[in-house]
Amino acid sequence: MLFKSFDGKEIFVHTWEDARSPRGVVQIVHGMTEHAARYDAFARFLNERGFVVAADDHRGHGRTDGDTLGWCKGDMFADTVRDEAAITDHLSEKYEGLPCFIFGFSYGSFLTQSYISQYGGKIAGAVIGGSSYKKDFEVYLGSVVAALGKAFCGEKKPARFIEKLSFGAYAKKFDDGEWLSADAENNARYHADPLCGFTCSHKFYADFFRGLKRLYTKQYIAGLPKTLPVLLVSGAEDPVGNMSKGVKKLYRFYTEKAGMQNVALRLFGGSRHEFLNEADGREEKWNALLGFFEENCK
Repeated sequence: MLFKSFDGKEIFVHTWEDARSPRGVVQIVHGMTEHAARYDAFARFLNERGFVVAADDHRGHGRTDGDTLGWCKGDMFADTVRDEAAITDHLSEKYEGLPCFIFGFSYGSFLTQSYISQYGGKIAGAVIGGSSYKKDFEVYLGSVVAALGKAFCGEKKPARFIEKLSFGAYAKKFDDGEWLSADAENNARYHADPLCGFTCSHKFYADFFRGLKRLYTKQYIAGLPKTLPVLLVSGAEDPVGNMSKGVKKLYRFYTEKAGMQNVALRLFGGSRHEFLNEADGREEKWNALLGFFEENCK
């Protein structure tokens, strides 16, 4: 469906509503340079177990901005967080009385980190997948490079140097050069998908790094609902999470510095970034998320 967001922009939202006697709603927030339709199998799995699912194609992604992949007017990070809140409101109204959950993956996990501080009161729980604690030199270097790229190359130009510094560095950690997942078939599907694997613009990265800088501040901590159930989940060999170090740091931040009382961490050994799409151990991984949703429906 086309969803008109807070500023009038039309956002394409995929819905999976074939759930008998639904007991909850899961809103999926997809990653960078991919799109929501890739979550079809997982969404159908949740439908079969009583959960309605919705997932938008973010600004600059998928069917929302298929002609300008990687670029969109406005603040692409902050505006997307506001989109997610507006979609939550729509789902809460449509499925009044059912608990709503957010599952953010990769880029979507950072959107979700921002979301729970600003809008955490709207939801019954959040799953933050394929994530990390991102307050480091990489963020500040990236913001400088993105700003220079906008100034000298133009905001719409693909930020290939930033892509090389990030995704290129991730790929070097593995002999096969495939940092995305340990599943060859999943990687092949991703590479063959015309809506995946594009290079985001300098503007996208400038907005992204600006959004990351707003995380982990005193204001950010003050907005976090301290009793909100949160599940941090990642592949143990995910380079985005610095091979588990970054996601463990994120866990310590939420539980120790931010004082959140209901945060759990789950790591899957042998998995890389897209743990959800790897055939090996799929039942365990999918059931880990399902168990979180079921537990917090009570």
